[in-house]
This record gives sequence, structure tokens and C-alpha cells, in this order.
Amino acid sequence: MLSLFLIWLLTVAAMEAFAYVMHRWVMHGPGWFLHESHHRARHGRFELNDLYGAIFAIPSIVLIYGGVQAGWGGWATAVGVGIATYGAIYFGFHDVIVHRRMTHRYIPKSAYMKRIVQAHRLHHVLESKHHGLSFGFLIAPPIDELMIQLDSSRAKLRQPAPKRHSGHETPLRN
Repeated sequence: MLSLFLIWLLTVAAMEAFAYVMHRWVMHGPGWFLHESHHRARHGRFELNDLYGAIFAIPSIVLIYGGVQAGWGGWATAVGVGIATYGAIYFGFHDVIVHRRMTHRYIPKSAYMKRIVQAHRLHHVLESKHHGLSFGFLIAPPIDELMIQLDSSRAKLRQPAPKRHSGHETPLRN
């Protein structure tokens, strides 16, 4: 049982690295045609970028099914549940806390939460496929580092047109 717990825990941790890679080199690469909707004003409840959640749920569903019904073993269930756990954490952090796609009154108070929320909001400052920063979700560099990266990226890009929507709030200040 302990080994299944460790497999689950390692899967959740590994998903942050997977999410970083997918966000940086797929979503801001060949998958930009879906992800671009997330960097623009949302019209309605959903955006094309939401399809990534369904796509990334497929391995989780297959592994859970394989582990529970197809006899693949507990490892498959643990990995599938680990992927699903990360998906739930991502949804809560990214969609609920940062982008406020559900109404709530939560205000980040801890230094960690302030940093990761601000890091993700800084990610949205540059509306570009090729220039960006802070591609992770649960691990973020110090804000001072991100501000240096932002200044460097801004020097390479023209400023985007001012946003006319409230979907991406300004970064939090400490």
C-alpha cells in the first residue's frame, strides 16, 4: 500500500514537470491554435484551451480503467489517480483562484500562494506564442527573476494592445 501511495505522490510531482513542458513547448508551440484562446478575452463560459483538460484526462481515465477493470495492477490506478489529482489541483489553482472562472472570496495570503498567482498573471502580460515566462503552475521562480525575464521579453516584442476585459487581472503585489 505504501508503494502505491509513493507512486501516486511521484506522479502528482512529475505532472508539474509534464505540465511545464506541455505549456512551454506544445501550448506555446504547435498547440497555440487552441491555447491562444486562453490569452485572449473569453466570450462565453468556455474557451478552446479547455480542450487540453479533456485531452490530458484521457491517460488518467485509461490508466484508472486499466488498473481497476483490466487487471493492469495497482500501479496503473495509482498513476491514473495521480494524474487526476494534479488535474484537480490545476483546476483549483489556475481556473478558480487565478482566472476566477468560479466566484469565490479567496485572497492569497501566504508568500507561496502570492508568488505562484503573481507568476501566472505575469505569464499573461505577454500575449505571444514565442515569448513568455513562468510556464509552470505550482512552482514559480522568485518574482524578481520573473520581472527581469519580463523586461527582456518586452524588449524583444512590441507591447500588445491594452486588454479590454477583466479575465486576466493585474499581478498581485506583496
